[in-house]
Amino acid sequence: MATATAHHENSNYLNHEKGLWSWLTTLDHKRIGLLYFITVALFFLVGGIFALLIRTELYSVGETIMTAEQYARVMTYHGAVMVFLVIIPGIPAFLGNFFLPIQIGAKDVAFPRLNLLSWYCLLLGAGIALTSLFFGGADTGWTFYTPYSIKHSPAVICMALGVFVAGFSSILTGLNFVVTTHKLRAPGMTMNRIPLFVWALYSTAIIQVLATPVLGITVLLLAAENIFGIGFFDPALGGDPVLFQHFFWFYSHPAVYIMILPAFGVISELITTFARKTIFGYTAIAYSSLAIAAVSFFVWGHHMFVSGQSEFAGIVFSFLTMLVGVPTAIKLFNWMATLYKGSINLSAPMLYALGFMFLFTIGGVTGIFLATIATDVHFHDTYFVVAHFHYVMVGGTLMSIMGGIFYWFPKMFGRLCNDAWARVSFVFIFVGFNVTFFPQFVLGSLGMPRRYFDYLPEFQHLNRISTIGSYLIGIGFIVGLITIIHGLLKGEKSGPNPWGGKTLEWTTASPPPHENFLTTPVVTAGPYEYR
Repeated sequence: MATATAHHENSNYLNHEKGLWSWLTTLDHKRIGLLYFITVALFFLVGGIFALLIRTELYSVGETIMTAEQYARVMTYHGAVMVFLVIIPGIPAFLGNFFLPIQIGAKDVAFPRLNLLSWYCLLLGAGIALTSLFFGGADTGWTFYTPYSIKHSPAVICMALGVFVAGFSSILTGLNFVVTTHKLRAPGMTMNRIPLFVWALYSTAIIQVLATPVLGITVLLLAAENIFGIGFFDPALGGDPVLFQHFFWFYSHPAVYIMILPAFGVISELITTFARKTIFGYTAIAYSSLAIAAVSFFVWGHHMFVSGQSEFAGIVFSFLTMLVGVPTAIKLFNWMATLYKGSINLSAPMLYALGFMFLFTIGGVTGIFLATIATDVHFHDTYFVVAHFHYVMVGGTLMSIMGGIFYWFPKMFGRLCNDAWARVSFVFIFVGFNVTFFPQFVLGSLGMPRRYFDYLPEFQHLNRISTIGSYLIGIGFIVGLITIIHGLLKGEKSGPNPWGGKTLEWTTASPPPHENFLTTPVVTAGPYEYR
């Protein structure tokens, strides 16, 4: 009996079954989360290499390492890979899959087989999209704007169909999270007691389920126009290219919040744990996630201020775009209130959380410039937009992913990463990010257009600074990867709760058992109760 008990204590989701086949056919949400992590990390490597190639080309005036045609293709694949294969699935599919069921006291997600299917959909979609390289490669930019994209049939068709298939991964994940959150909560786990990370994932899932089909319809219409010559978007066939923009941005602006809402949830967990304080304004933060999700469906028109839409529509979209800043600011102010007089522990996850707050605030404030019609007309399609987008998406999402990895690493693998080296990775990424993208605000203000292969000589100095910063970011992520691998192989063993977290995942073993909890937890109070 003692032997059986010891075996049960040593059993966890990692060694519950062995062999590659057990991983490829697993229905365990934790294993599927790790499969997503490996997949997204590989795509991030590909997208990062494309990014460094772009910045290397822009180091000097004129042709540096590639032609204008090659630059257009590299830029397209950098954007498409990073948006559709890294940032959108990053936190929900990896950290969300792993921790949402544990945080609400469930044994798994509601539909485990759909969960595994979602991972295969992402792989299949990525494979179809990347086959476009064998047809000369797409050079339309990641937005596939018509009518230009209609004239490059084979490569664009592959990219469009790849995005269509990958979209099912997003829909299935969102569907799973909504049903799991409603139906599989532990006894006593009311909606007003679920962790803020779960609230963020739940809000994101609503967007995924409602908005992603619009993208699917749009890319199918694009493919049909390419293959059959049906006039949806091409004026020569009786179509309207602006219609494509309406369809595309109706999905793609909510997609911004698919990327950033889960990051908000991660930061809420990090702030309360490392400030050793009960989160300030739990209800306001929770419902602000739903408010962001709701408003996100009504702001797409700010991408089209110069497209010829009516002045009235421009005013409405400008107002709604600014309105989405209200629930976002609620989160930032509540996080700062939580930090106030907290017993702050500046471990690596907390540094990433603070870095997120700094970078996202810059991204949010500069978003007001682009929501204002008068200034947006000047900044439209300049490097100001590039800088804003990266401060929000990359500085926000990737900072929170790194913070989340180092925070939950002991829970996932039962080992600790070297905190000193994790902090070194943060310094390189944070400094490199600002060196890369802050000069681009200036470049955009001076009128340098984005997506251009070449530029005027007066822009060279700031472009060189930006390129040096991109190399610093690369070094930071390499240091972070080495730190993670070292933690996996030689990291110090951790207990079940090394950070003193208050949510349910810290009450089970590290790594968690296959069934998450040996007995079903009963919840009697809200999360984050520090005394």
